[in-house]
Amino acid sequence: MIDSQPLPQASAGEHSPRRAIKSFVMRAGRMTEGQQRGLDIGGPRFILPLAEAPVDFNQVFGRQAPRTLEIGFGMGHSLLEMAAAVPEHDFIGVEVHRPGVGALLNGLLTQQLANVRVYDCDAIEVLKRCVADESLDRLLLFFPDPWHKSRHHKRRIVQPAFAELVRSKLKVGGVLHMATDWEHYAEHMLEVMNAAPGYRNLAADGRWVPRPPERPVTKFERRGERLGHGVWDLKFEKLAP
Repeated sequence: MIDSQPLPQASAGEHSPRRAIKSFVMRAGRMTEGQQRGLDIGGPRFILPLAEAPVDFNQVFGRQAPRTLEIGFGMGHSLLEMAAAVPEHDFIGVEVHRPGVGALLNGLLTQQLANVRVYDCDAIEVLKRCVADESLDRLLLFFPDPWHKSRHHKRRIVQPAFAELVRSKLKVGGVLHMATDWEHYAEHMLEVMNAAPGYRNLAADGRWVPRPPERPVTKFERRGERLGHGVWDLKFEKLAP
């Protein structure tokens, strides 16, 4: 996914601090004709540059509307479906995989949607630099890389620092919605969020919520269901101070 977690600063005698841990891996991929069309034609219209100060998204979209940010939209199928279903809402997608960005942009052009903007860089930097505090109604994190090996757990995007950063960007009453098909990662998410201050778990049993109807079911998820794989949805609401 699109997280970066800082490692400890260099100790005395070291020349420079260690590089930040990333929760995503940049992978090259073949670009289809449609994906390249999306980048070439849709890029100048929909892709936003990484800014040095919070962006006025009312100006970007030309209106004031409920606003959702999705981290790691993959090939963009779910984001495209959500944006088409509620054109009165605005969506900001973040993804580093260029074929996925191109696929989403091609879909926006084909369906003539105007309520989506895209960042093609590290989501943590987008949140820190481009998103004003208390400006998001929702933040979505669907099926992030589980980094299932124990030695890679430090690469998981869902960490205490991430929960704190997201809370600062959500409006009071705003919701962090996460979904994963790895039960152990779901348990990790629940542990992190239960310990994070300023949130309320929206699950009736204090664990998972039923699959929300607003989250599209992907082909990947349908295939997993046929194989007997589970999916866990978590929703946490930001509380007033």
